[in-house]
Amino acid sequence: MLIFDGHNDCLLRLYKSGVAEPEKLFFSPVPHGHLDLARARMGGFAGGFFAIYVPAQQNGGAADARMTSSTYHLPLPAPLDRAYACEATLAMAGILLRIAEQSAGEVVIIRSGAQLAQTIAAGKIAAIFHIEGAEAIDPDLMMLDVLYEAGLRSIGPVWSRNNIFAHGVPFRYPSSPDIGESLTELGKNLIRHCNRKRILIDLSHLNEKGFWDVAALSTAPLVASHSNAHALSAQSRNLTDRQLDAIRESGGLVGVNYATAFLREDGQRTPDTPLSDIVRHVAYLVERLGEDKVGLGSDFDGAVIPDALGDVAGLPKLVEALRAHGFGEATVEKICWRNWVDVITRTIG
Repeated sequence: MLIFDGHNDCLLRLYKSGVAEPEKLFFSPVPHGHLDLARARMGGFAGGFFAIYVPAQQNGGAADARMTSSTYHLPLPAPLDRAYACEATLAMAGILLRIAEQSAGEVVIIRSGAQLAQTIAAGKIAAIFHIEGAEAIDPDLMMLDVLYEAGLRSIGPVWSRNNIFAHGVPFRYPSSPDIGESLTELGKNLIRHCNRKRILIDLSHLNEKGFWDVAALSTAPLVASHSNAHALSAQSRNLTDRQLDAIRESGGLVGVNYATAFLREDGQRTPDTPLSDIVRHVAYLVERLGEDKVGLGSDFDGAVIPDALGDVAGLPKLVEALRAHGFGEATVEKICWRNWVDVITRTIG
């Protein structure tokens, strides 16, 4: 079974490695992190959204320990300096371009839905160039146009920290996602511009007021690439039933996040989490959205995921868990990759 994945932070891991030519780690026979070419092949990884996330300029302290309390509220880093964000964004974009160049055609940066379908059919890895947090984008959106020409086809207006476009939702448990203000006027212009360019807008990390602003403005399907059901885990990062209903009505999609803190009923960030917790969210979302509007959004290399899965090579275990739950083969195929291909094609053209 092929897997198309809604979100990974492989580029961030490579960028932070500190080695010369970090793209070569993607091809290394020595495993690093959750995702590389060899293990992707082992796990049936057909591709996904390769995110560019700019880390904080100063270390804000270990989140893992704070997300093992019964309740928590993590302070967010300060907004980023745009020059720093541009430098880091371009560096990670360069890593992705080099991976594609050096892969001998095995990794393809996707610019259209037709190319996505062709790439998966050819057995190659399809990479969607995605930005998670628009800190590198200027108010006039010129950088967005430049990155589009380089292959960018998806953007999340915010990571959880605020920027000039929108307000992110901080990491709180238990908490509603209704935290913070609406999109700014610049943010509304960003949404309109993305619609014109046919850039997919990712709602993961956006607070609830921002979510409803996008829902009112956007002409595209509503997509949350790596988010879960708030009804099952009362995380501020998860989606309420009302938000899920809006995604369904728009013809959109939710990619289920493997991050344990967003899966577990107790909100704990711990690898001692069963695969059944992933399946539980998939089943809830299928019931709420329908089997055509649910996918997978791992958060590989960006989160603590269940030890029972391990890394990208463990994806067949998740496929078997979906089958064991009772999903038919056609439904499993939709969840694993076909639904992503459909919504991407309808969005980016």
